[in-house]
Amino acid sequence: MAGHSKWANIKHRKGAQDKKRAKQFTRAIKEITVAIKENNQNGDPDSNPALRNAIQNAKGVNMPKDTIERAIKKASGADADSYEQMTFEGYGPHGIAFFIECTTDNTNRTIASVRSIFSKNGGSLGTNGSLEFLFDRKGVFTLDKAVIERDWEMLQLELIEGGAESFENHEDVFVIYTEFTDFGKMAQHLEELNIETKNAELQRIPLNTVELPINQAQQILNLAEKFEDDDDVQNVFHTLELSEELAMALDEEE
Repeated sequence: MAGHSKWANIKHRKGAQDKKRAKQFTRAIKEITVAIKENNQNGDPDSNPALRNAIQNAKGVNMPKDTIERAIKKASGADADSYEQMTFEGYGPHGIAFFIECTTDNTNRTIASVRSIFSKNGGSLGTNGSLEFLFDRKGVFTLDKAVIERDWEMLQLELIEGGAESFENHEDVFVIYTEFTDFGKMAQHLEELNIETKNAELQRIPLNTVELPINQAQQILNLAEKFEDDDDVQNVFHTLELSEELAMALDEEE
């Protein structure tokens, strides 16, 4: 499964996680707010699966319990923030395709910001739908190895019953991929197995990736980071291949 583009972004910013804690919290709060709004202001995680998932993702970035509870209370009230979800597609330098997912309370601001980031960094904003075919939307579940008490091979068989399509085994985490339509099914299956996820989300996985020389690849990762620094941006996906050489260069930076 070609999940490496997303993994490259995570790896690239690993050393700056502490500085970006506030941004991670903002994203988590937006996810909680949208989950409640799209389920008729239902702030009860027992009857709102999307909210349960959002809460688990908030825990995954170490958001304090009281902060999560305040976010739920606010999102369930009459003065809740109103967000709209938007997507953008375009090309960065060297022919690398980008797919940007945003959650915003000001669409004009977001459109202007995304267009500006593209144009100032050698890219161009495309029309919606123009590049979507380059990505496959998948459910992606990340499990912390430290809390998995089952035999991994046996667990994989159980997860296949819940719709798992493929797996990745990394140093600290297991990653499960499902079809887009099986995302809810897998979330429920993991609950039935009493397995908490470190993170669960829908990702745009590139069908084909492009390998670039280190200096050009760094340009792409820098552009991805500029998007991720924007307050309205929730997720950034692109078609850059994480080569072994690039991975080593990223490690040397840390």
